[in-house]
Amino acid sequence: MKLVCAMLLGFVLDLIFGDPHGLVHPVQIIGWFIDKLKKGMQHLIYGCSYEEVKEKGIERKAGMEKAAGFFLMLFIVAGTYAVIYGILYVAGMIHPLLRFCLETFFIYQILATKSLKKESMKVYKKLKEGDLLGARKEVSYLVGRDTENLDESEVAKADVETIAENTADGVIAPMLFIALGGAPLGFAYKAVNTLDSMVAYRNDELIHIGFFSAKMDDICNFVPARFAAVMMMLAAFFLRFDFKGAVRIFKRDRFAHLSPNSAQTEAVAAGALQIQLGGTHNYFGKAVVKPTIGDAIRPVEYEDIKRTNQLLYVSAFLSMAVCTLITFLIYVQLFNV
Repeated sequence: MKLVCAMLLGFVLDLIFGDPHGLVHPVQIIGWFIDKLKKGMQHLIYGCSYEEVKEKGIERKAGMEKAAGFFLMLFIVAGTYAVIYGILYVAGMIHPLLRFCLETFFIYQILATKSLKKESMKVYKKLKEGDLLGARKEVSYLVGRDTENLDESEVAKADVETIAENTADGVIAPMLFIALGGAPLGFAYKAVNTLDSMVAYRNDELIHIGFFSAKMDDICNFVPARFAAVMMMLAAFFLRFDFKGAVRIFKRDRFAHLSPNSAQTEAVAAGALQIQLGGTHNYFGKAVVKPTIGDAIRPVEYEDIKRTNQLLYVSAFLSMAVCTLITFLIYVQLFNV
């Protein structure tokens, strides 16, 4: 039952403090290894960097790049799990209380509820002040699309989409993995998530080497994304948003995305707030056609950023309650209490 206590304490620490400033976050270390391994594998295949491959017009080896991408994904995910498990194992050998404190701290670092709200509200503040240029700059840190030509409503929409999507993969999905396997499994999931954000792009460089990372992210988020959508629908009900609209748009538009998982929570948010998300946007100067999510009953406004954060927080509390129950039931089954 120590894990249940560690989960609850870690969740509270995240709500109070968010990401600790001045400390190197484990995800940054994971990202550093991903970047170094990716470049090392590209050099192993071609004897030079990707930039040189492009400059020299060297023929690409898609099969070898995919194989390298598979080992990149396997090494990062398994290595992350092993390192965190090892640290906690050694800590437990020293003293059980040390292990408990470390696992609590790790869980605190895995979750991102306050940080997601804090970063998204920077966009809200700029829009409320009428500083569109500042809002574009702030939202550019959160999304992959080009932001320099977005109007006020489009900036708000981009921010709302970020909150809705990351409610699943930044908050609720990690909770589920922690509930099933503690901090080691939670960090293994974060490794998958970091791989997806760094190498799982359909551009010329990463389309092959990031193939398995993208697939693994889809697999790992399949159940959590749908669980998060259910929690967000319940949150919409408790907040007295449009619950029926949330359910209706979820049923209709939950697959209206290039990813099989991303539209699950976005559809709920769109329905609950009676707005339309998604649509075509520019990425790296190229238009990427995406279907719309929800009905444009009214334009997206900056106040929708606050409303989506309310959905985030209520969903997070509901999810933590369910996840601690899951951990408790696993404990009861394993030890026949």
